Amino acid sequence: MKTVAYHNLGCKVNSYEMDAMLQALQAQGYQLVPFEDKADIYIVNTCTVTNIADRKSRQMLHRAKKTNPEGIVVAVGCYVQSDTQTLEADSAVDLLIGNNKKKDLVKILEAYMEGTAQESVIDLSHTAEYEEMQITSTAEHTRAYIKIQDGCSQFCTYCMIPYARGRVRCRKKESVLEEIRGLAAAGYKEFVLTGIHISSYGMEELLSLVQAIDSIEGVERIRLGSLEPRIVTEDFARGLSAIAHLCPHFHLSLQSGCDSVLKRMNRHYTAEEYARGVLLLRRFFGNPAVTTDVIVGFPGETEQEFEITRKFVEDIGFYEMHIFKYSKRRGTKAAVMPAQVPEEVKTHRSNVLQAIELRASKAYRASYIGRNAEVLFEEKKYIHEKEYWLGHTREYVKVACRGQDQMLENQLVTGKISAFLQDDILLMD
Repeated sequence: MKTVAYHNLGCKVNSYEMDAMLQALQAQGYQLVPFEDKADIYIVNTCTVTNIADRKSRQMLHRAKKTNPEGIVVAVGCYVQSDTQTLEADSAVDLLIGNNKKKDLVKILEAYMEGTAQESVIDLSHTAEYEEMQITSTAEHTRAYIKIQDGCSQFCTYCMIPYARGRVRCRKKESVLEEIRGLAAAGYKEFVLTGIHISSYGMEELLSLVQAIDSIEGVERIRLGSLEPRIVTEDFARGLSAIAHLCPHFHLSLQSGCDSVLKRMNRHYTAEEYARGVLLLRRFFGNPAVTTDVIVGFPGETEQEFEITRKFVEDIGFYEMHIFKYSKRRGTKAAVMPAQVPEEVKTHRSNVLQAIELRASKAYRASYIGRNAEVLFEEKKYIHEKEYWLGHTREYVKVACRGQDQMLENQLVTGKISAFLQDDILLMD
């Protein structure tokens, strides 16, 4: 029996695909072992979203070869797709498998071991085929991420993903429903629809899919992955609000609150359109959790442009913001734009927005004190030397509950929120 060690880098889509690949390997009799162990085969599911991600991917591939020089080191995924030649020349890597070929990993691997070659990296700019994969379990026991879409056709000036993932390709509705039916029957209660650009699934199609998932027995919660602001129309928000199990938790990608910066980024909306989408969600959902991503120090960003973004995010009042200092990505238009912002300026701007994020996030959590909330509990942890069950509300606010003598994993419990246990954790009585 051959042993396989594995390491995953990157996004939730990568995690889903890694789960599918590992299940395919196990079905063929391979034994999974930790990445630190000596193994016959090493699989690194790579990421290329930043130059740092490229470097981490190389480091993990080299670590695998160092652990067992005789082992087969397999590089899989986005970095393989974006920089095939570099990895072909890397002596630490034995086999490359690109995106849209992950479903064939076992077949490609076994052909390699038999001394024959199979096509393993294809040109994704000329395929419309969605790569069909399915999972029957995940590392989490309560929540399952479900991939419904791949690729992106937006071509933001800072991003390599359209080159690494190809153009938009969507999964068939019945395939998604079949997978969720199986996972719900296995006990999973919460499902997160994810992809590279799920708004490309289409407003009506996405709404129809969520409505169908809502009717599956055993489904208690549905979440949507990152959405583009322009998909949030009045009809879309109204339709979502009628879906019983949809969680009022929305991640709308912002990147900048300044129109001139958004234009340089090649983002396809204005700050006004973004704010309109947030207002619609708040009109139909009351007090939903709205989260976002913001890039500071994009090339050419002036103090005045940053101030516009600062005021915009303060006015919106996000539950959480993921703030990134712009990092050059070789091969993108932004990497060669003039007026690159000094690192110390990026750090200062990041700190300013982090302070706003902390205040707004604490205020949003505090609004739950004294109210009842439904929590799906996931795991036990020690906090302040005491044992608690931890879980999340429908808005994805983290909640803790004392309950050493109860088995709360994967249980939905409604109770009163009484106080903060930590800055980012509320306490349920």
